[in-house]
Amino acid sequence: MPPTIASIIFALGILGLFYLDRDEDSRMSKALWIPAVWLFLISSRGVSLWLGMAPLFASPEVYVEGSPIDRAVFTSLLVAALAVVISRMERVGSLLRKNGPILLFFAFCAGSILWSDFPFVAFKRWTKSVGDLVMVLIILTEPDPMGALKRLVTRLGFLLFPLSVLFIKYYPSLGRRLTNSWTMETTGVTMQKNSLGVICMLFGVGFLWYFGAVYRDRGKPDRRRRLLAYGTIIATIVWLLLTCHSLTSTTGLAMAGGVMWLAGRPSRKTTVVHLLVLAVLGISVTALFFNPGGDLVEAFGRDRTFSGRTLIWSLALSQHTNPWVGTGFESFWLGNRLQGLRDALPNFPITSAHNGYLEVYLNLGWAGVTLLALLLLTGYRRVIAAFREDPERGSLLLGLFLAALFESFTEAGFRMMSPAWIFLLLASIAASQVAALEAVAQPENEPAECSQWIGAESVERKLEWTR
Repeated sequence: MPPTIASIIFALGILGLFYLDRDEDSRMSKALWIPAVWLFLISSRGVSLWLGMAPLFASPEVYVEGSPIDRAVFTSLLVAALAVVISRMERVGSLLRKNGPILLFFAFCAGSILWSDFPFVAFKRWTKSVGDLVMVLIILTEPDPMGALKRLVTRLGFLLFPLSVLFIKYYPSLGRRLTNSWTMETTGVTMQKNSLGVICMLFGVGFLWYFGAVYRDRGKPDRRRRLLAYGTIIATIVWLLLTCHSLTSTTGLAMAGGVMWLAGRPSRKTTVVHLLVLAVLGISVTALFFNPGGDLVEAFGRDRTFSGRTLIWSLALSQHTNPWVGTGFESFWLGNRLQGLRDALPNFPITSAHNGYLEVYLNLGWAGVTLLALLLLTGYRRVIAAFREDPERGSLLLGLFLAALFESFTEAGFRMMSPAWIFLLLASIAASQVAALEAVAQPENEPAECSQWIGAESVERKLEWTR
């Protein structure tokens, strides 16, 4: 089929998906376009790459400077987002007060700029990381936060995945790339196959949940058309995962989706959810770090070095950075260190440790790892609290939270402007909106004026979640 005809057919198909999932009663504000564009760009490729004005893998010098076009676009989005957040300061302040560990982590990242070898570059990257948080706050301060999250996931999914298929099948110069081992890998709308796998996993968790929620709601007249739209994207995601051969993302989607589905069953006990989470995380950690023979990894069709990742981990740790505070925010992969590691691995044009936890250690040391652990533990506790309050919606947050954790085992998922990092923040902060509801269960333990304030806020938040 000629690419032009295929483009017309895919464009009509994308419009058809939007039509099938139309919602005349939507209460979303126009401000939701800002995080939508932000997440679209970081889930695919920057504006300079879309325009063909930047190389796929930049040299160390270009990597330090960045792209002026991308900088202008993301700065404009950040300024617009800050204007929206300032106008919603009361709701934003309520959310931030509930998420002290996240603010503490961002504050330490800002402080680490002081000991970075490239303080100006670190500062610019930190401002972009603040943009991730601001985008999450816009989504969760919408009149209907869960509806806004659904709108964001489904609308972006209707674009990202059909376009990926179109590029792979009919525009190979856009949807595929030649690797250093002279093989072709599928990239779709992203820059490499691992990035394609990541968005398949993260958005796949959302589409699985939305498909299940619509399937269970047998009384709605729009049920069939929504099932058709979500089912089409789920099938597309499965095809893309099989095509790009991303083992981590395929396994992560299966495990996170499985836990989400089992946790969302009626009358599911919290203890069972904890055991499910421990089981899937335990299997992953054992395969990665406590299986020196590599039998578990090879059973899934991968070599025991995880496609060279163990070598990258070893070389990165051999740089002997400050173990307590690291090299400074987003500063490890800069300058002589980046050049030296690329010289040591000429076939790997790397810019990350391919492990989110190691990435934090290299940049922020054990202090940063400790703060990250606090952030994750607090986030998980609040996700479980949300699950107790509303098992159905809580299971979605649990699935997104787990998917972000899985992605960080073999990719730098906790870096700024990463889809996994944004979904992790979304799940954690959204869960904090309902975590306070548990405090209302025994109001006699609180002063009268305090319980009245919490109760009023809880009722408002409960209405937002159940619309």
